Amino acid sequence: MFEGVFPALITPFQRNQGKNLDLDGLRSNIAHLVASGVHGVVPCGSTGESATLSFAEHEQVVEVAIDEVNGKVPVLAGTGSNNTSEALRFTRAAKDAGADGVLVISPYYNKPNRSGLVKHYTAIADLDIPVVLYNVPGRTGQNIAPDIVAELAQHPNIVGVKEASGDISQISTIIELTRDQDFSVISGDDNLTLPILSLGGKGVISVAANIFPRPLIEIYELVKKGDYEAARNIHFLYSSLFRAMFLESNPIPVKKAAELLGMASGPLRLPLDEASEQTTSKLKEVLSRYD
Repeated sequence: MFEGVFPALITPFQRNQGKNLDLDGLRSNIAHLVASGVHGVVPCGSTGESATLSFAEHEQVVEVAIDEVNGKVPVLAGTGSNNTSEALRFTRAAKDAGADGVLVISPYYNKPNRSGLVKHYTAIADLDIPVVLYNVPGRTGQNIAPDIVAELAQHPNIVGVKEASGDISQISTIIELTRDQDFSVISGDDNLTLPILSLGGKGVISVAANIFPRPLIEIYELVKKGDYEAARNIHFLYSSLFRAMFLESNPIPVKKAAELLGMASGPLRLPLDEASEQTTSKLKEVLSRYD
């Protein structure tokens, strides 16, 4: 179910004093992405500024995403927290709303020990909804080691991992340890999508796909056909764009790029602030290279 290109959706806000949700804009962005051929969408991840959404807003964004795709593609809802009870609440709400699965970041700041990490994910998976682990040590301060991923993959509801460690050796090991199981290793880094697919990864949860989904879709489809040369050509053509999405902390650059392209975007919520003039100038220069 969770294979291909899944944009990690930005959450558009209105430019008013409260920076309220722009739900019409969210619907418009999702409709555009689905029409472009993405294989699924991920609301309320890091790119969606989930850390600054209230419980009600979080649940509303997930509900709108599910309603807008209307069964055309899967919805993998971000439901992670460093508080297990909160993660369970988000996950129950997503399941009740009709999400096809949940993306669950490892607990940040707490740095749980091995048994705590396993129990955290097991409790969520026991809610009987497909779970994709999310490993991003740069944000959480802790890596999920390959042997822990392999252990968690034994749970029938833990169906994949979004790998954003940047460690190709680790990612290769995870694929090796889980290759005989129904388990998807998914890139969490646009610029590593091609290498991860070549090792047997199943797709990407993408930042850049918010604005340019087609190149990533084409890379995925070309790899499935075994046309690695054509996939490499597209990879190198768009590598500067992939890098530009991280000129500042995600999602600052992608929201500015979306705004520059006329998509629904709006401001960021503190503690994230607007893109610097230098970042905006660089984004304009990079975007000008593409049709």
